[in-house]
Amino acid sequence: MSRFEEALSAAGIIDVDVRRFPDGTRTAEDAARAIGCEVGQIVKSLVVLAGGMPTLALVSGANRLDLRRLEPLLGAPVRMAAPEAVRTATGYSIGGVPPVGLARPLQVLMDSDLLGHDLVWAAAGRPDTVFSITPQRLRELAAATVVELSAS
Repeated sequence: MSRFEEALSAAGIIDVDVRRFPDGTRTAEDAARAIGCEVGQIVKSLVVLAGGMPTLALVSGANRLDLRRLEPLLGAPVRMAAPEAVRTATGYSIGGVPPVGLARPLQVLMDSDLLGHDLVWAAAGRPDTVFSITPQRLRELAAATVVELSAS
């Protein structure tokens, strides 16, 4: 059982709908096309570094992360994490970072726009897998703080 599956199981979620797409779901557009949903329902899991400390930002696929919005929240200049830093912080590679089951606890910020959907789709630990979840449950599982993350 993967770390992702163990985290879901520990939260009492045993019937998660994980879907595999052999052609990949690396981008929000790829995932939305494969699933047949709106791009805004895709959860992009982005790792940023603030003062060298990683934070996970869960952003709607329809939005672009505004790093300037994060600086006052995180108290330091913010930059996108390099692929190796993402793997070190989460235990997963870019394109497959799930919102739960990370290698170590991280602060998680969640795009408020995700709450406008009944169901969202997030990476399930691999670049070719996704799972569906309600935004409210996602917030609970990831212990996320909901904030405005998108560029205006």
